[in-house]
Amino acid sequence: MMEEAIRKSGVLIEALPYIKKFFGKTVVIKYGGAAVDEKGIDQGILQDIMFMNYAGMHPVVVHGGGPFISKMMKKAGMEPKFINGRRFTDEKSIKIIDKALHTINKKIVGELKGMGARAFGLSGSENKLITVKKLTPGYDLGFVGEVTAVDITVVKRLLHDNMVPVIYPLGQDRNGELYNVNADDVASAIAAKLKAEKFVLLTNVMGIMKDKNDPKTLFNTLKSSEVERFIKDKIIDSGMIPKTEACVRAIKGGVKKAHILDAGIVHAMLLEIFTDMGIGTEIVK
Repeated sequence: MMEEAIRKSGVLIEALPYIKKFFGKTVVIKYGGAAVDEKGIDQGILQDIMFMNYAGMHPVVVHGGGPFISKMMKKAGMEPKFINGRRFTDEKSIKIIDKALHTINKKIVGELKGMGARAFGLSGSENKLITVKKLTPGYDLGFVGEVTAVDITVVKRLLHDNMVPVIYPLGQDRNGELYNVNADDVASAIAAKLKAEKFVLLTNVMGIMKDKNDPKTLFNTLKSSEVERFIKDKIIDSGMIPKTEACVRAIKGGVKKAHILDAGIVHAMLLEIFTDMGIGTEIVK
């Protein structure tokens, strides 16, 4: 019993220099994919966010919810359609996307409040938070936008009041038209605008590996210039390309470090931020 208590105190002491280093600093966390639905998000992730908040950091959460959106579309008798990994969004589906993301957002905010945090939900389309223009990659995706401007006035006010902003990725164009936006891009743009200390991308892989099937080939640290080379050399491919590009954009925008972590590892964020070992891939300038 005594040994267990001593071991715990050792863990706390190891965290101390990191708590001191990151006190008052902002961390933007992107969480999405299959792990986010109407049930909210994983308890361990919520506890990590709470820990950061109580340790004096300022977490900002940006979430997606793709599978839940598809589920709601099917319920409404619509077949989800993807072109090159992006969801085709017509007038009817943008309304469903808004509703689905709002449902998830309310759930995450409610769970954080239930744990004792002061959390506040926001749509990227509110208060000019995310301004977009129609994305035109050479084929039509409908109401899919790319970020052109970010207004963080409300986010900064919330952080000043020690609240946790929980944001979902919709945007408006100059005419007030609603657009679906990639959550990685929204999170990256907000992190850059806040000049965040860290941008954390929670995903379903360990990080960037030289050989995707061999965890021993994980890169613990990469420079943003190496990331660009790895994309050319196809070491980074398919779904990891937009994620790593979002990290590089955040770094170029003034974020100190970006981290790609496996959300399936219990307390992945605490291990990466508050311990000596670190577990994912960090991307630096």
